Amino acid sequence: MKALLQRVSEASVSLDGEVLSAIGPGLVVLVCTDKEDTEADADFFARKIANMRLFADSDGKSNLSVLDVGGEALVISQFTLAAIWRKGNRPGFSAAAEPEMAEKHYQYFCRQLAAEGVPVRTGKFRSPMAVSLVNDGPVTIWMDSKDK
Repeated sequence: MKALLQRVSEASVSLDGEVLSAIGPGLVVLVCTDKEDTEADADFFARKIANMRLFADSDGKSNLSVLDVGGEALVISQFTLAAIWRKGNRPGFSAAAEPEMAEKHYQYFCRQLAAEGVPVRTGKFRSPMAVSLVNDGPVTIWMDSKDK
């Protein structure tokens, strides 16, 4: 599983010009399921993301989690995070899970993150969405379950 986290002051996702979901302060989580990923990877990511200290405390130090600040998560499936880009000029996506499995893991991850206490908003799976965000910091974190 792969995820790209961005701390945001606000974010939204639209489809055909209509806003599907929007959040205030919190995290945009772009998430990708690889072929070999399991629910255990999603469980680990949900716990880690909910508790990762990315927000400033009163002293300006990153000591607070999205839970601590009452933030939200906008979670968007993005299979392109599985890109194999080293060979040639056209990235390949053969490492990404098939759509049925990817959607199952995406939905599971969203439920697990919500179960951790983070309000979760989503885009629409397998749809060409427009994501708008104001990156706060900027703070951007790359996660790969192979690195745990």
